[in-house]
Amino acid sequence: MGELLQDFPLFPLGLVAVPHEIVPLHIFEDRYKAMIAECVDEGREFGIVWAAEDGLRVTGCAMQVTEVLERHDDGRLDILTQGTRPFRLVEEHFDHAYPAGEVEFLDDQVEHPDVPAVEAAHEAYGSLVTEATDKVLEPEVLEPLTAYEMAATVDFGPDAKQGLLDLRSENARLRLLTRLFRAAVRRLDFIERAQARARSNGKVRFG
Repeated sequence: MGELLQDFPLFPLGLVAVPHEIVPLHIFEDRYKAMIAECVDEGREFGIVWAAEDGLRVTGCAMQVTEVLERHDDGRLDILTQGTRPFRLVEEHFDHAYPAGEVEFLDDQVEHPDVPAVEAAHEAYGSLVTEATDKVLEPEVLEPLTAYEMAATVDFGPDAKQGLLDLRSENARLRLLTRLFRAAVRRLDFIERAQARARSNGKVRFG
């Protein structure tokens, strides 16, 4: 069992965060202003959990406030946060000024690296970066990247990111990411070809 924490501050949102991801937040509700103030003053983490349409997800990501960008006169805050580690919500607590709960921080299973999975994920990520930005990532940049470090830079939908967060195997995350990266490259390639056709004759033909 991983580390357990009582009364861990929780921030249910319509998004999913993963470790290493930078997430800007605008804090305007009184309860969350109080929560973030405590986290900043005490250097504490808080947790983002996805408030999906069918309910709150159990697996979330702990976040650290890395910068307070602006303090508004009415108490609102603009902050930058960064994902640190995944957790499982064991029990919600309703006796605080803000949402909180007992959480268990999650460790990955012990396994040997799946070298083909690592190489495939790095290759697919490099292709996506090149397709989206024209930037070529050198092997020495790609090789140390973990699944979370790569996923943190790509705007996947919440379902895909929650799937990554739920996995306790780095090899499994890499395999999932390879599929997601390749699908994203195909979408970008299709958009580029469609735009080129539209520029050439004003029409986009399918098939």
